[in-house]
Amino acid sequence: MFSWIEHIRRLLRLLWILIRYDALIPKEYRPRMDARWRVLGGFLGLFARRRKPRTVGARLAAALERLGPAYVKVGQFLATRPDIIGVSVAQELGRLKDRLPPFSRVVALDTINSELGATEQLFGAISDPMAAASIAQVHQALLPEGGVAAVKVLRPRIERRMAKEMAALRFLAEGIEFFSTRSRRLEPVQFVETVAGAMEREMDLRLEAGAAAEFREVAATDGYLSVPQVDWTRSSKRVMTLEWIEGVPFTDHAALERAGADKPALAIAIARGFLAAALDHGFFHADMHEGNLIYGRDGKIWIVDFGIMGRIGHKERRYLAEILYGFLRRDYRRVAEVHAEAGYVPERFTVEEFAQALRAIGEPIFGKTADGISMSRLLLQLFDVTHLFGMHLRPELVLLQKTMVQAEGVARALDPKHDMWAAARPIAERWVRRELGAEQMAKRGLDEAGQALQTLRRLPKTLTALEEAARRVAADPPPAERAKFQWMSFWVGFAVGAVMLLLVVALGDNPRVPIPRAAATATR
Repeated sequence: MFSWIEHIRRLLRLLWILIRYDALIPKEYRPRMDARWRVLGGFLGLFARRRKPRTVGARLAAALERLGPAYVKVGQFLATRPDIIGVSVAQELGRLKDRLPPFSRVVALDTINSELGATEQLFGAISDPMAAASIAQVHQALLPEGGVAAVKVLRPRIERRMAKEMAALRFLAEGIEFFSTRSRRLEPVQFVETVAGAMEREMDLRLEAGAAAEFREVAATDGYLSVPQVDWTRSSKRVMTLEWIEGVPFTDHAALERAGADKPALAIAIARGFLAAALDHGFFHADMHEGNLIYGRDGKIWIVDFGIMGRIGHKERRYLAEILYGFLRRDYRRVAEVHAEAGYVPERFTVEEFAQALRAIGEPIFGKTADGISMSRLLLQLFDVTHLFGMHLRPELVLLQKTMVQAEGVARALDPKHDMWAAARPIAERWVRRELGAEQMAKRGLDEAGQALQTLRRLPKTLTALEEAARRVAADPPPAERAKFQWMSFWVGFAVGAVMLLLVVALGDNPRVPIPRAAATATR
C-alpha cells in the first residue's frame, strides 16, 4: 500500500517536470493529434516555462537531467530507439549531460577504504573530484610506485536510489500496458526491465573494468583507438582504477587546434575505429560522444567510460558489412537480397520491391561528403522503409546504428567535409574479402560437404541396425505390436531415404562444391 503511494508521488513529480518543459504533449506534435489531446496539450502548455529549449528533444533532455540519474539513463537508452521516438529526438537525447554535483572527497575515501583497504598504501594522494556523473565520479590519484591513475568511485547509496526510481517506472509501465493495448507492441515493461538490468550492471565497476580490458585488446588490433589499462589490484565492485590519460578532450576544439591535432585524420580514425571494432570483433563502444574521447599528448585517440558497450554476432556483422559494401558499390539488389536472406523482410515483398526502395535512399547521398548529407534524414528514411516493409529491427542493430550516427557526428564536428563512405570503404572491403571471398566461402563449403559425407558413411550402419532390430521384433510379436512397428518403420525408412536423396542431389550434381552467390558478388 505504502509503496504504491511512494510510486505515485514520484510519478507525479515526473509528470510535473515534463509539463514544465513542455515535453509531455509537445506543442510541435499537437496539430497531428485528436481535438481532445490538442485541448489538453494547450491547457498544459499554460504551465510550461517561458524560457525553455526550442526543440522537443532538447526540452526532454533538460527535463530528464532535472529528474535525476535514473531518468538520465532512461533517456540514454531512449536515444538508442530512434525507430520509436524519431531520429531528431534521439539525437538530442544522445547529448544528455550525464553530470551531477560531486560528492565529497571524504566520502570517496571512505568508499575506497571499505572496498580496498588502507588507502594510504594503495595511493600516495587522491585529488578532489575531477568529474561527476549520475552513478560515479572520477578522482586523480598519485601512485606510491610513481605514475598517475584515474579512480572512479560509485556514489553513496546509489543502488537504493536507483532501485526506488526504477520501481516507480516499472509501476508506470505496467499501468500503461494494462490500460493501453496499443502500447503493448512497444513493450514498455520490457524496456524498463532492460534499462534496470543495464543500470544494475553499470553499478558493478568490475564489469566495466572487464569491458575496458576486453576493448583494449580489440582496439590494439588496428590502433585507431587507444584504451587506458585497468589496474586490477586497485579495483573492486565500487572502485575502478585505470591509467590517467593526459590530453585534450574532444569537446574543446580550440585546445585541439592549439595542440596541433590533424582534425581530418582524427575524424577518419574515429569512424574506422568504431567500424573495425564492430565488424571484426563484434564488440564496440556504444557511447562515442566527444566527452568520452581524449586527444592524448602522444597523438593518440583515447576513449574512456565503458559503461555502455554493444555486441553483435557473426550473422549481424555479415549483414552490416554486405549492406555497407552494397551501398558503396550501389548494388541495391544485393543489399535487398541480404535483408531477405537474414529474414528481416517478410516474404510477401519481393527483392525487387525492396531494392527499389533502397535505391531511392542511396542514390541521393552517393558520392556526397558529410556537409551535403543529413544523417538524420537518411536514418529517418531507412526507418520509414523498414516500417513500410514490416521489418522488426533487432535491438543490437539499433544500438549499432545509433552509435554509428554518434561517431559520424563527432567526425563531422572535427571535419565538416568528412566523407563517411570513404572512411568506411577500407574496413567494409577488408571484411568482405576475408569473410565472403572465394577462398573463405569454398573452405566453408568443403567443411559442410565433409560433415555431409560423414553422415553418409554412417547411414549403412544405421540401416543395418534398423534391419536387425526389425527382424528381432518381427520374429514373434503380437499382431497389434507388429502393425504398430510396421507403421513406424515405414516412416523411419521414408525419412532416412529422403535425407539420403537430398544429400546425393546436393553433393552429386557438383562434386567440387559450388561457391555461394555471396562469394561471387564479393569478387566481382
